[in-house]
Amino acid sequence: MNPLETIDHLAAVQYWTGRLLRDGFCIIHALHSPSAILALERDLSPIFGATPFCEGGFYGERTKRFGGLLRRSRHMAPLVEDPLIVGIAHEILRPACDRIQLNVAQAIEIHPGALTQLPHRDHDMWQGAKGAHEYLLNVMWPITPFTADNGATQLYPASHGATGMARQNYDEPIAATCLPGSAILFLGSTLHGAGGNNTSEVRRAIVTGYSLGWLKPYENPWLAYPPQVARTFSPALAALVGYAQHRPNLGNYEGQCPSILLRDEIPAHIAAIDALRPDQMYLVDHYLSRQVPGNDRPWLGGNGAGKGG
Repeated sequence: MNPLETIDHLAAVQYWTGRLLRDGFCIIHALHSPSAILALERDLSPIFGATPFCEGGFYGERTKRFGGLLRRSRHMAPLVEDPLIVGIAHEILRPACDRIQLNVAQAIEIHPGALTQLPHRDHDMWQGAKGAHEYLLNVMWPITPFTADNGATQLYPASHGATGMARQNYDEPIAATCLPGSAILFLGSTLHGAGGNNTSEVRRAIVTGYSLGWLKPYENPWLAYPPQVARTFSPALAALVGYAQHRPNLGNYEGQCPSILLRDEIPAHIAAIDALRPDQMYLVDHYLSRQVPGNDRPWLGGNGAGKGG
């Protein structure tokens, strides 16, 4: 990548991050080619046909959903790993975590007669305090054109963040109308929902989501992508779907990074290895150094590094 491309990429990340934080959502038109989305649809069409309708009023009884998309089509990875999208996710989420993770990769098909979905905020799947930071970033990728009549995602302006959540009344939602290849981004705190489908055609889409790396993800990644599947992914993609530790020491396997499971051979017995943030490493080293004869530096206090002895 030449320096000008780097500058353009960084500028684009900053621009769209600013739009998201200001409005709670944005649409990036023509981010991927329609032909790439069509190739993905070809892979997924038989699965849409075989998948039964959802059960329950929230998912929608005229809607079909299925996950595990990275193992179903090789055309899925470029969407999940899109550098602009991942860059924006880092800007939004990294202030509150050591690394981000893939929260979901799900296909959605809304059939004629589907009712408008209950407006909701996706961060409510976690019961922690809200408002101090974002929990996730969602990206909706239309497979078929999104229109106001066929179930385009409805987004509520100024409904995000602590200020938006404190509002008692909201403006009318905006239908996220756009074409395949576009990306609809919205924050976990943004009020939204699928629109009703009042046409005779199905509305298809992919939703990918990125969340704080210390949260339990919506889709269980180790079941969706067991080691024999994740072994075929790029290292960056494998890390996104859970084959990486979140410092300090979260998500380890036998005290090591779970990416060890992607190797051809795994020793029967392995040593646990610290996976700490720099500030925690400093505290540990400082504390241990005090036990060296002649070193009387005061201890600076603890900064939890997970399970101790």
